Amino acid sequence: MARAPDLWQAYKLRWKRRRLLARSFAKRGQLSARQDRTDRIGPGDILAFATVRNEMSRLPWFLRHHRALGVAHFLVVDNDSDDGTVDYLVEQPDVSVWTTPHGYKASRFGVDWLTVLLARHGHGHWCLTLDADELFVYAHHDRRPLRALTDWLDLTGRESMGALMLDMYPRGPLGQARVDPQDDPIATLSHFDAGNYVMIRQPVLQNLWVQGGPRARAFFADDPRRAPTLSKVPLIRWNRRYAYVSSTHSALPRHLNHVYDQSGGEAPTGVLLHTKFLPNILTKSTEEKERRQHFENSTLYEGYYDALISDPVLWCEASTRYAGWQQLEGLGLLSRGGWE
Repeated sequence: MARAPDLWQAYKLRWKRRRLLARSFAKRGQLSARQDRTDRIGPGDILAFATVRNEMSRLPWFLRHHRALGVAHFLVVDNDSDDGTVDYLVEQPDVSVWTTPHGYKASRFGVDWLTVLLARHGHGHWCLTLDADELFVYAHHDRRPLRALTDWLDLTGRESMGALMLDMYPRGPLGQARVDPQDDPIATLSHFDAGNYVMIRQPVLQNLWVQGGPRARAFFADDPRRAPTLSKVPLIRWNRRYAYVSSTHSALPRHLNHVYDQSGGEAPTGVLLHTKFLPNILTKSTEEKERRQHFENSTLYEGYYDALISDPVLWCEASTRYAGWQQLEGLGLLSRGGWE
């Protein structure tokens, strides 16, 4: 029998979810359809959702990578890009595009806008919610499509799958790397931190909270609690009653956050190869320091932006060169969790 405090917590979270949905619904008027091809979405299609701004250096490979996995349609919100992003997306036959000039931070960092689209178009579909600098990988992704994975998740009664955001970086200074937008950025952002991660379970939302990696090591060594959160729940069989709480780090209802096995076994998990550290990170950091749209308390992160603008080297003697999903599984950063 559930205890009274547990029932009270569940009641509060149910109303929190309803408030988040109402908040998002109220912002639906901020979105203008630039190219709506959602009538092409089939009943069982796997969908991807993203909010972007000036991402022409990443979008060609982002789309190519996730198309190869089996994503059938991309639903993208563009937040006032001026680098050709919108025109490029409009030309893609499997992409629907909405635009908005409104504040990114005020939309819960784009989550309010995507919640509108997820409720409207994602209901009943397996949905990947990503940033443009994230490349989703999982066990056997090089030979088995995403559909095989989601079919297995359905058969095993799982509605969601978690992933670790793995910061990738080059061997030398960030600004000296060269990446063609048509090429795989991981060929240049070839290294990652393999072992400096700390994980705790958040008691209220029951999600995992992972911190560490090169950003914690290089920028937040004096106060690692301020380091970015690396745990996400990007893949969910969506229902219009669901809502993300903080980016894709957690969701409601909270059973969606149970992307780990508490009984001694392993749950399947993926990895988001994070391509944040392309050469344009220097100019982007200058812009974002001025815009103050990417953190709840942007003043606390001024030192972080200053460090990025200085063109640092994240590589160190302990860095590991990326060699595929089998390597990540061996390091404990990814799990097949029984899926073969």
